[in-house]
Amino acid sequence: MTSVEEERPRALLAGASRRWVRLLPWGVAFVLCVALLPTTIQVLTADYGLNGGVASALAVAQAAPLLLAVVRPLRAWYVIFVADVAGALALLTVDFEERLLWPFPPMEIVGYVGLCLALGLREPRRTLLLVWLATAGANVGLGFVAPHGTTAMTLLMTILGGVTLLLAAALRERYEVQRRLAEQETISEAERDRRTLLEERARIARELHDVVAHHMSVITVQADTAEYRLDELPPDVREEFTSIAATARESLGEMRRLLGVLRNEEAHGELAPQPGLTRIGQLVEATVRAGMPVEFTPCDADVPEAVGLSAYRIVQEALANVVRHAPGAPTRVSVSVSEPLSVSDAESVAEDGARLTVLVVNGPPPEPPAGPLEVGGTGHGLVGMRERVRLAGGTLDVGPLPDGGFRVAARFPLTEKDFT
Repeated sequence: MTSVEEERPRALLAGASRRWVRLLPWGVAFVLCVALLPTTIQVLTADYGLNGGVASALAVAQAAPLLLAVVRPLRAWYVIFVADVAGALALLTVDFEERLLWPFPPMEIVGYVGLCLALGLREPRRTLLLVWLATAGANVGLGFVAPHGTTAMTLLMTILGGVTLLLAAALRERYEVQRRLAEQETISEAERDRRTLLEERARIARELHDVVAHHMSVITVQADTAEYRLDELPPDVREEFTSIAATARESLGEMRRLLGVLRNEEAHGELAPQPGLTRIGQLVEATVRAGMPVEFTPCDADVPEAVGLSAYRIVQEALANVVRHAPGAPTRVSVSVSEPLSVSDAESVAEDGARLTVLVVNGPPPEPPAGPLEVGGTGHGLVGMRERVRLAGGTLDVGPLPDGGFRVAARFPLTEKDFT
C-alpha cells in the first residue's frame, strides 16, 4: 500500500500552502475543457465543414485530456498531440476556405498552449525539448501537404508552444531554487541555534567549573591539614582524611582535563573568581556611569555560588539589552529572596521554600531610536538566560510590556528540596 501511494503522481501546485493555488490547475483545466469541447465541434463542423461525428470525436480527444494534464501532463500530451495531427489530416478531406487556419485551428492551439504550460511545470528539460521537436517536426511535415500553401501562421502552434514551454520551465526552476534556498536557510538557522546553545552551555560549564573547583580545593586543603590542625587524631581517621584529600585532588584533575575540551585558549580571563550577588551593585554603577538611569534594590542574602553567578549574568545581559535596544530608558533592577511576583507565586513560594528573585524592568526610551545601537547580534542573550535558569531548576519570564518596555524575571530555588 505504501509503495503504491508513493508512486501516485501529485497534481500541479499540490505543494502550495494556499488552497486556492492548489485548486487553480484543476479550475483552469476544467474551464478549458468545458469551453473548448463545444467550440471545437462548432468550428470544425460549421466553418471547416467536417463531419459532425468526426468533429465530436476529435473535440473529445483534444479537450478532455486537459483534465489528465493536471496530474500526468506527458500522458495527456500523447493523446492530444495524436488527436491534433489526426485532426489536421482529417481537414484535408474537406474543402475549407483559405482564410481558415491550418493545420491547427485556433481552439486547438489554445488547448495545446495550456497543455505546454502543464508540461513545463512538471517535466524535465530533456522531455520538454523532445516535445517541442515533435511539435515542430509534425508542423513542418504537415506543411508539405498544405492545401493552400504554407505561411508564417502555419507554424503558430510550434512558436507559441515553444515559448510556453520555455516560460513554464523557467518558472518551475525559479520556484525550485527558491524552495531550496528556503530549506537551506531553515537548516542554517537550526544549526546557528544549536551552535549558540552549545556555546552557551560550554560557557556555563566553564564558569561552574571555577565555582566547583574552589570548593574542591578547600576540601583538599582541609583534608590535608586536618592532622596538623586537630590534636590526637586516631590513625583510621587520619587515613580517612588522607583518602578524602586524594579523592578530591583526583576529581579536581579530572575536572581540569574535561574543561580543557571546553575552554577556549584565548579565554584566560575566565580563570578569575566568578562574580555573584555582591558584584551586581558594581554592574549597576557602571551602567549608571554610562548614562543609563537605573534604580537598584540589592540583596545581601547568602545563596549558592552557582545561583549567584547565574543571577549576575542575567542582570548583566538584561542591562546590556537595555543599552543596545532602549538607550536612556528608566530601568529598575531588583534582587530579593522569596519575593513573590503575584499572589499565585506567593503560594508556590510558601509551598516550595525560599527562592531568589531577579527582576529587571525597563520602560520605553525617551526618544525611540532609529535602530538598535548594535546590529548583527549573536542572539546568545535569551538562550543563555534560559539555560542558566533551567540548570538551576528555576523559572524565567521575559517579554515586552504594554507601555513599550521590557521585563526579565528569573526565580531560583534556594532549598535542597527544590534542587532535587
